[in-house]
Amino acid sequence: MTPARTPARTRHLLALAGIAALIVASMGGAAGAGDAAELEILGFSKDGGVFAFEEYGIQDGSGFPYANRYYIDTATDTFVKGTPIRVRVDDEAASLADARRQARDKGEAVVKQAELAANPGYTAGFNAITELSADPYRMAVNPRPVFPAIDKPLEFRLEVLSFGEAEQCHGMGEAAGLRLLRVDASDGGRTVIVHEDKALPQSRNCPTGYSIGAIQTFSTQNRLSHYAVLIAVRQVGFEGPNHRWMAVTGKF
Repeated sequence: MTPARTPARTRHLLALAGIAALIVASMGGAAGAGDAAELEILGFSKDGGVFAFEEYGIQDGSGFPYANRYYIDTATDTFVKGTPIRVRVDDEAASLADARRQARDKGEAVVKQAELAANPGYTAGFNAITELSADPYRMAVNPRPVFPAIDKPLEFRLEVLSFGEAEQCHGMGEAAGLRLLRVDASDGGRTVIVHEDKALPQSRNCPTGYSIGAIQTFSTQNRLSHYAVLIAVRQVGFEGPNHRWMAVTGKF
């Protein structure tokens, strides 16, 4: 039996697909790079009631610069009204500085940049998303640079939760949520849930994984008062995995 001939249009599309595959293969490590947002911890309001951070970068696919500022009420672990502030400059000729300046200007109406700069808190622990040797799901720190330590160790552990084929993933894989635990060193290692996803916010797009990136602490009147745990969020991106940031806040 003579095999059926493949239609000319189908043969043409297969050829184009083959060429595209060869181009991607020839690009090697450059392919699938995705977009890893830079993180800048901005600081706290004077009383520690608000924690702020910024993420910024060049959006994969479009090449447009963006800057997002997050202002979080540390008592309720919720966004301050009117935030997050998200800026994307839809012009490839624009610079990151342009996007960051616009986001900063808008943020002045929330908490003044000068106030945040005057109350940075202390970065007690930090792991970049490129760190390979650290545990992405556990971070334990001395909350302040005082030696010998006068504070109890501060430890957090992260658990990744499966949300299955979530709607926002559009068939691109399973979505992941998270549970963040605080370990009480003074009570035999008892763990307390400080955050647990019950649903996935659309703002995370299609999250596929998480890692603890930093712990920021804040003191008022020389006493530890507030903390923020920065968490890197891995997402499905246009050209490869993207990384964005979120924070979970609380009080000592």
